[in-house]
Amino acid sequence: MKNAEAVHEAAEILRKGEIVAFPTETVYGLGANAFNPIAVARIFEVKRRPHFDPLIVHVASQGDLDKLVNEIPSDAKKVVEQFWPGPLTIVLLKKEDVPEIVTSGLSTVAVRMPRHPMALSLIKEAGFPIVGPSANPFGYLSPTTAEHVRDQLGNQIDFILDGGPCEVGVESTIISFSGTKPKLLRPGGVPLEEIESIIGQVEIHPRVEDKPLAPGMLPRHYAPRTPILLDWEDKNFDFNRDKKIGLLVFQEPRWSFKFHHIEVLSKKGDFREAAANLFAAIRRLDELNLDLILAETIPEVGLGRAIMDRLRRASGIA
Repeated sequence: MKNAEAVHEAAEILRKGEIVAFPTETVYGLGANAFNPIAVARIFEVKRRPHFDPLIVHVASQGDLDKLVNEIPSDAKKVVEQFWPGPLTIVLLKKEDVPEIVTSGLSTVAVRMPRHPMALSLIKEAGFPIVGPSANPFGYLSPTTAEHVRDQLGNQIDFILDGGPCEVGVESTIISFSGTKPKLLRPGGVPLEEIESIIGQVEIHPRVEDKPLAPGMLPRHYAPRTPILLDWEDKNFDFNRDKKIGLLVFQEPRWSFKFHHIEVLSKKGDFREAAANLFAAIRRLDELNLDLILAETIPEVGLGRAIMDRLRRASGIA
């Protein structure tokens, strides 16, 4: 099936109130009509996602914001003009007709405009904004290929739109503009430093234990079945010498211990390449029936901040 035909079929399915997995530049999303509460409820059901965790609404143009929010502060307009389409989500006060199930009862709604051409075509052809949480069971690794979606959700969804591997590989950065000052709710595909170069200093929201203000804020998230140990020392090798251990590193490993398998995120030390490879690398390690995955910490600058955020949540120490 050609891309245009596949997009047309997927849009028809969305208009019927059903759900579709679709590609974005970050990860694959699980889409439904943002103004159809029944369709949105099915996403929560398929993902086994708690209803207190709000969803991101995807739009195809800046003008679509008018359907969702009451006003757009000047700083929000600046980042939208600079980073949309792209991996940046903004949180604003919502209009009344945005269903409560989308926002988990909050007075705000999270919105982004994806950069993937197939995602934009799907939203335009459907004719309405689309919610798009990651197309995976809640709390597990986010999918970066259509095959990952099939493996995790199988026939629980109505259609999978295959747009190839995701370019960015970690979810969007989320910035809230609902208060007096911009606030970082989740680091992601747009580095915080780039945002601050446009609007000045951004506050960083503390970790959340119960009711999150945006997706991906819970302490344990993006987690594989295999335990991940992030803060470890060489002595961990001695304690686990009889176990099957995998290693996840930024560049080439510097340890002589014989690991069962090693995943290198970027041999050349490129943060963008590392981010794009992160979830797929963890997934490959998780499929090896290891006893433990040791993950190397990396510098928290640029996309390194988002990578470390995902690793902390995968290990349950966010």
